[in-house]
Amino acid sequence: MAAQEGDTEMMAEPPAKEEQEAPVTQVETNSQTDSQTKQTPDAVDGSPQPHTQEETTTLPDVLSEPKETIDFKVMWNKKKYDITFPLDDTVEMLKKHIHSLTGIPPAMQKLMYKGLAQDQKTLRELKVTKGAKMMVVGSTLDDVVAATTVDKEAIKEEEKKEKSQKESFSSQKLHKKILDKGKPDDVMPGHKGKEKLPTVPLSGMLNKSGGKVRLTFKLELDQLWIGTKDRTDKLPLGSIKAVVSEKIEGQEEYSIMGLQLGPTEASRYWVYWVPSQYVEAIKDAILGKWQYF
Repeated sequence: MAAQEGDTEMMAEPPAKEEQEAPVTQVETNSQTDSQTKQTPDAVDGSPQPHTQEETTTLPDVLSEPKETIDFKVMWNKKKYDITFPLDDTVEMLKKHIHSLTGIPPAMQKLMYKGLAQDQKTLRELKVTKGAKMMVVGSTLDDVVAATTVDKEAIKEEEKKEKSQKESFSSQKLHKKILDKGKPDDVMPGHKGKEKLPTVPLSGMLNKSGGKVRLTFKLELDQLWIGTKDRTDKLPLGSIKAVVSEKIEGQEEYSIMGLQLGPTEASRYWVYWVPSQYVEAIKDAILGKWQYF
């Protein structure tokens, strides 16, 4: 009986060993399955080849189609440029291309196509058609520099003109050459006060040529007679557009007076050594008290 019990115990041990080895078999099976799923069974040479993520993502780029383009014309400065450009590129990108053709910086360009073309719009969104014309408004940097130079010259001329206008009559070359000859000996006495027009002509004065001149007011005829050695001009008072005057520096009892006979200042008839006390009366007679300056 003891022997039988011992035999029974010995026969029961092998199943326990099988239960310990079973997990090993399962692990090997799973490992083989994972290895098979990571391999490509249909390789050209029959051997398994791995699939990589990089090959899968770059494939569409290799097979991408070329961009659709449109042919149109760009007009600038009386010149035409034939352009072929992708329909889905923006106006901002087109400006860079136009810069290479014309020299106009993109920031200084305005593209006109059915109105002002916005930078963010594509040519497709603008509905640019084949053979269409697009206008470019803008200037190259060289043109801007040249225009700036011209503007500076114009400013200098304007400043020179303003300076001349602010400069006193007595200091201006046009008048100074007459004043430097000195006061005529036969000019009427002058002072800084105010008087009415005399009943006799104002005489002994000089014109811009340095010749003697006299002024005679014929108020009954509404005329001013300007007399020189050679002639006498009878002017209707209404034909004199303006009267300007300024006292002579250092001899304020006498004045310089300009009678504007035409539409511009160039038509002024200059009279020198006018007795200052008669200046306002002369302006009153010619223009009226409410108009003279």
